[in-house]
Amino acid sequence: MSSNSETKIIYLTAGAGGMFCGSCMHDNALSRALSAEGWNIQLVPTYTPIRTDESDFSVDKVLFGGINVYLQQKIPFLRYLPSIFDRFLDSPWLIRKVTSRAMETDGAMLGSLAYSMLLGSRGNQRKEVKKICRWMSLARPDVLIFSNILIGGCIEDIQQVVDCPVLVTLQGDDVFLDSLKPPYRSQCINRVKEIACKVDGFIVQSQFFKKYMCDYFSLDPHKVHVTPLGLEVADYSSFLNRAEAGMARGSQTIGYLARIAPEKGLHHLVEAFIKLKSMSGTEDVRLRVAGWLSPENQAYADEQWTRLNECGLEGAYQYDGAVDREAKLEFFRNVDVLSVPTAFQEPKGLYALEAMAAGIPVVLPAHGAFPELLEDSGGGLLFEPGNETELANAIAELLLDSERRLRLGGLGQQFVHQHRNALVMAEATSEIIREFLV
Repeated sequence: MSSNSETKIIYLTAGAGGMFCGSCMHDNALSRALSAEGWNIQLVPTYTPIRTDESDFSVDKVLFGGINVYLQQKIPFLRYLPSIFDRFLDSPWLIRKVTSRAMETDGAMLGSLAYSMLLGSRGNQRKEVKKICRWMSLARPDVLIFSNILIGGCIEDIQQVVDCPVLVTLQGDDVFLDSLKPPYRSQCINRVKEIACKVDGFIVQSQFFKKYMCDYFSLDPHKVHVTPLGLEVADYSSFLNRAEAGMARGSQTIGYLARIAPEKGLHHLVEAFIKLKSMSGTEDVRLRVAGWLSPENQAYADEQWTRLNECGLEGAYQYDGAVDREAKLEFFRNVDVLSVPTAFQEPKGLYALEAMAAGIPVVLPAHGAFPELLEDSGGGLLFEPGNETELANAIAELLLDSERRLRLGGLGQQFVHQHRNALVMAEATSEIIREFLV
């Protein structure tokens, strides 16, 4: 088996336009940590450049450029344009400019595009597949890692020109597929099952998601490997004295840090906050919300602000928008409890790790990866999914009992810094990679 430095890994990650994306941040942190472990790794964006609140480790190149992919789906004659036009449309600066604001796409277009991409060289983006195959034939990776299965339609084509192990990280693919309208959802899932037969191994971040994905895609459990989700913790070393910080502020704040979208459950937290504010001793409790808001979810967000205002709470909450690294750390300095009451079964929950790294206890629904996380860490409380009264009571329990709140925050912080840092994540991933290099 060759040494780490002699093994070339190409990690294909899916950019999310102008959005801070949890999967992008995971892929970026993991690639950086694998590089620190000595691996020769390139993180290569697909669709768009990635946006991360840490230093960007990815190369200044985009494969499956989002503009080309979209236009070749929508306008047939563009599938035959000379390559000089493709190179211009694939320029990272141009893609950043075009996707700096989220583009609304109707459901039928989204479904047909997803299925076409999964078809690889048999889809409308066959020219893009040929381009990535040519690039791979020159790059000659020893290991190829895909950020998700939805960009894996080209796997069979790449395997015709490059003979190397192919690994796929599964991190929320089901959420996208479940959002598709008939017949695209079933078509895409069936196509993924075909592609899965060509994949050497899958990586997930929880035992829950392993079982869920095995059932969802009919995967062989022996091909699915669990690695711990981790993050770079150096910036969180300043959060070690939360007791003094909380006492100095006086007021108490509930935090929400995630996309502003129905599936992330902000509406549940809003209703729980309204209930909580009617309890004794919560007069000074505030709600602070941060996260990406896309145009298609603006009406949903406005409904939440209107609901709070109608209950007389217009001065008790604030929305910070999408936060960069510095603003995120400032957000955590002013939050006492974090809750993202997802309506779907979250496979990762990076925001929960970030809050715990800052010594903040979390209150999360008892589904998805959360029960495992809190059983291992002790860093918060669970509530019945969708039960807003139980959510309000759990948050109140922590806010009104500072000793317990700080104890759970300390447990979570210790757990993340010791067992869920990026190095631990990279070491576990390295073991999996080595299995396929023997």
